Parts: sequence; structure tokens; C-alpha cells
Amino acid sequence: MSAKLQSDIDSDADLSAVKTADFDLSAVKTAGLENVKFANILSLFTSGSTLICCALPATLVAIGSAATLASLVSSFPQLIWISEHKPLVFGLAGGMLAIAGYLQWQARHAPCPADAKLAAVCTKTRKNALRIYWLSVGIYAVGAFFAFIAPLIL
Repeated sequence: MSAKLQSDIDSDADLSAVKTADFDLSAVKTAGLENVKFANILSLFTSGSTLICCALPATLVAIGSAATLASLVSSFPQLIWISEHKPLVFGLAGGMLAIAGYLQWQARHAPCPADAKLAAVCTKTRKNALRIYWLSVGIYAVGAFFAFIAPLIL
């Protein structure tokens, strides 16, 4: 009977070790970074629209694919509206980048959890959010070049 009791105690100890070892990190909310991550992803999509409006048509024409551009515009006539309203598109994208940058700045010193695993997730989330933000800024800069600077040069 004592062997059975010892076996039960060992199996309970094993189960508790499994429960703590299999900690689900996906459900953890990182300290104040939910809004930053959302704003960064939204700014990525809005800055991507600047590429669609300006960089894509300029690149297609530059490589001699005007027929491809004409086919693209006939399939997606919204591209013409986006190209006609460049200042609005760039204004919205710039506004989203400014909001994302402000939220990124505010969250730069937000505390991470004391638990080592949660702190690692928090740090990784911060780094990814910062990468997404700077990727958005880069895309915005390329779009702005093709929309406003390249026509003056060419």
C-alpha cells in the first residue's frame, strides 16, 4: 500500500511539473503593447497603400510594362482614385505613422512581467513592434519619393 501511495504522489508531482512547464504564452497580454502592435500593423497597411498609388505604377512604366499597368488599372479601377488623391493617402498614412510612433515612444519603458518566460515574450513583442514600425516608415519613404520627388526629377 505504501508503494501505491508513493506512486500516486510521484504521478501527482509529475503532473504539476507538466502543468507549469506547458505554460501557454499565447494568452499572455504583454504590458501595454497591444495598442502599439495594432497601430504599427495598421500603419504598415496604410503606408503600403502609398506604394500601390505611386511606386508600383512608376516601376511598371520604368521597366517598360505599360501594358501591364493598363491591365492592372482596368482590373482595379480603385488605383486611379488612390493615385488622384495622393495627398489624402499620404496624409492618412503619415498620421497613422505619427500615432504608431507616439505609442511606440510611450511604451518604450513600460514594465515587463517579472517571470522570465513572460519577460522574454514581452521583449520579443517590443522588438517585433519596433521592426514593423520602421518597416512602415521605410515603405512610406519609398512611396513619398515616387509620388512627390521622382516626378520633379524626371
